[in-house]
Amino acid sequence: MSVPLIIDCDPGVDDAIAIWLALASPDAFDLLGITTVAGNVPLALTQANARKICERAGRTDVPVLAGCPRPLLRALVTADDVHGATGLDGYPFPEPQMPLVSLHAVEWLVSTLLAAESPVTIAALAPLTNLAVALTMAPEIGDRIEHLVVMGGAEGAGNITPAAEFNIYVDPHAAAIVMAAGLNLTLVTLDVTHTVITTPARLERLRAIASPVAEAAAALLEHYGAFDRQRYDTPGGFLHDPCTIAYLLAPELFRTTPAWCGVETAGDFTQGKTVIDRYGVSDRAANIQL
Repeated sequence: MSVPLIIDCDPGVDDAIAIWLALASPDAFDLLGITTVAGNVPLALTQANARKICERAGRTDVPVLAGCPRPLLRALVTADDVHGATGLDGYPFPEPQMPLVSLHAVEWLVSTLLAAESPVTIAALAPLTNLAVALTMAPEIGDRIEHLVVMGGAEGAGNITPAAEFNIYVDPHAAAIVMAAGLNLTLVTLDVTHTVITTPARLERLRAIASPVAEAAAALLEHYGAFDRQRYDTPGGFLHDPCTIAYLLAPELFRTTPAWCGVETAGDFTQGKTVIDRYGVSDRAANIQL
């Protein structure tokens, strides 16, 4: 049976690849909807980008909703230096024609989870603002989340500060709420995603598919990879967000272990840092798989 899935995202190039990967797997996933939040670029762009991504794949049936336009307590920090001013620089998407669902994403999350016939899996590819607000408004939805797979955090170096990964850094207070909610949560950190690189050979294989999605994906990834090539001296860009969908599709490719994770919400140098205890030195019970 296909897994009922919600994608919470802030497209973003790697979000686009993750969404297309899920849409290309209809036997694996029943995609209930895509909720968007401010993150890589502001909300007005992320919700439009999600619709562009769906239209490119011919999936205008997937509901797309706009959620929170800013973090809970902080001013919004974006990553337009990585994804471009539109969030999808590198490919000339037309303006989306499919409608944006008028309901707020948080309200939709709550109502959809409570009405679902069976618990729902969520892939969270963005700052966790939408989920934190939903869990605060209706804590009972936690029982309706089968599995939450979050792209976020780092045990080692960050990518927005020396200590913090971007998604957690943008809204650390939201991340702290989600980490403490008692969910079946798998955290896919930079330590994993920095091993998944769009090499030139992989881009050529993608271009050779010659489908509308492959054409757009290759162009986006070529542009997106420039940042990582310059900063990290890698052959291409890191595919952060698609790792969440890959984990759900092929968990045997990953090794996980239970751990405790807290989020630093203050500190001059460590705000947004995920503090991860694999070995029980803090005597705190595990709250994630890592």
